[in-house]
Amino acid sequence: MAIPSDLEIATSARLLPLRDVAAAAGIPEENLELYGAGAAKVQLEAIEALAERPDAKYVVVSAITPTPLGEGKTTTTVGLGQAFSHIGKSATIAIRQPSMGPTFGIKGGAAGGGYSQVVPMELFNLHLTGDMHAVTAAHNMCAAVLDAHLFHGNDLGIDIHNVTWRRVVDINDRALRNVTLGLGGRLDGIPRESGFDITAASEVMAALALATSLQDLRQKMGNIVIGYTKDNSPVTAEDLGVAGAMTVILREAIKPNLMQTLEGTPALVHTGPFGNIATGNSSIVADQIGIKTADFLLTEAGFGADMGAERFFNIKCRYSGLNPDAAVLVATVRGLKAHSGNHKIVAGRPLPEALLLENPAEVHAGGANLRKQLENMKIHGVTPVVAINAFPDDKEGDLKAIAEIAEEYGARSARCTHFADGGAGAANLAEAVADAALEPSSFAPLYGDDVSLRDKIRTVAQRVYGADDVTFTAQANKQLDTYESNGFGNLPVCIAKTHLSISSDPKLPGAPTGWTLPVREVRASVGAGFVYPICGDMRTMPGLGKNPAARHIDIDADGNIVGLS
Repeated sequence: MAIPSDLEIATSARLLPLRDVAAAAGIPEENLELYGAGAAKVQLEAIEALAERPDAKYVVVSAITPTPLGEGKTTTTVGLGQAFSHIGKSATIAIRQPSMGPTFGIKGGAAGGGYSQVVPMELFNLHLTGDMHAVTAAHNMCAAVLDAHLFHGNDLGIDIHNVTWRRVVDINDRALRNVTLGLGGRLDGIPRESGFDITAASEVMAALALATSLQDLRQKMGNIVIGYTKDNSPVTAEDLGVAGAMTVILREAIKPNLMQTLEGTPALVHTGPFGNIATGNSSIVADQIGIKTADFLLTEAGFGADMGAERFFNIKCRYSGLNPDAAVLVATVRGLKAHSGNHKIVAGRPLPEALLLENPAEVHAGGANLRKQLENMKIHGVTPVVAINAFPDDKEGDLKAIAEIAEEYGARSARCTHFADGGAGAANLAEAVADAALEPSSFAPLYGDDVSLRDKIRTVAQRVYGADDVTFTAQANKQLDTYESNGFGNLPVCIAKTHLSISSDPKLPGAPTGWTLPVREVRASVGAGFVYPICGDMRTMPGLGKNPAARHIDIDADGNIVGLS
């Protein structure tokens, strides 16, 4: 039987009143600000109001290294959240808000899929309560004040050739990657080269995700470094006098958004930091609220466990003070076969026929990636559970092979069919996660604050990525020396590399060994609270393909959205 499209399923859903969803989670009605029937802002005062309630078991959901096939991490997060009610327990999920760039580009929306979705799906994927636009406005306000400062005499002595603050917009537009500002007449500004990033890549977005309160956000805005003087001294948004205005613009955006799944599970949807150059995690304040609302809080970490989960452990948990009780690692037969290196898979094209044949040996070969990602969970002292996201045409021998890999590594596993069956299809997974969360946790970050930036980078590269060593260009060494002399050496590191491989080479599947991580340059997101080494060519402004999703999204005669996926 064919499953209806995600949009058809979502639009036919019967939603619970959000006041009832909030009440079931213990969120006081006076801390709820309704945005129509589909979403509500949760005031940060709810953190204090819920303080006496017991903490939920804290579970991070990650995955094997992504392939063009998609592993269904968000769908699994939603399905697992729904599944707890099927075993007599409650759950809240916390996920990122999608960027409209990918929604109208190639990726589509990020509400989950099938019968494991956050709804209303259209609201979720399009604007929601305007947080993305607030981040865009706050970021570009800083850029405008910066250029005005340069125009009116540059009293701070900013080196015009060392301005690091660009502009952002929440669409995919490759033509804006590199631009020249200030063209025209004398009153049109100081000509200089700059560019645009997508809003999800903004340091403002990363800072919003890692803020623990409105006042903490105000401090983070002030700490943002927008450029340097000729003697390499940092110039901040506080120095420009714009940090307060930026925080005012973000005053509503810091409040998490409450929605629900198809089965009425509370969903906190908040922030959407880029997974390549930022944490790829939803906000700390959403987790501070969610941890008091159920038996389990499931929070999703973007990309594979070497990226999103590593940053969850070493950056997000460092700032939130929350310690995870268990971790879920999503894997699929197709994904592991792709990691065998035996198939050429291109997004949008038919799958290779050989990929669909039963071949447990190939699953075991690609299972090197699963084994390494399980290790990445365990080295942080967290108990992992493998979610075997089963597709209808998966073969029994292949599915058993994934369970065998998990068993060999001493990890629980559970087969789940939540895409087709909703929460009931992930009930076994919920049982496994509940058992894992009862085990004593020995969670600890991989490095301390006082470790040098180079050693922090080397620790992640060797222990998480499996690299032999790290090399630094002359430029990277100079930047690291500057950051440490400016007092940034205590910050954690967020290594910007390809998400398509555990290594820095996107063409290497599985769990590569015998390679060296090349650090090309290093940048500092001081406001957000991390330093990010760049290893490869990182695109912070995606481009549109020849046939983007935007060409298929429309309004029908009744005013309904069609073509959204």
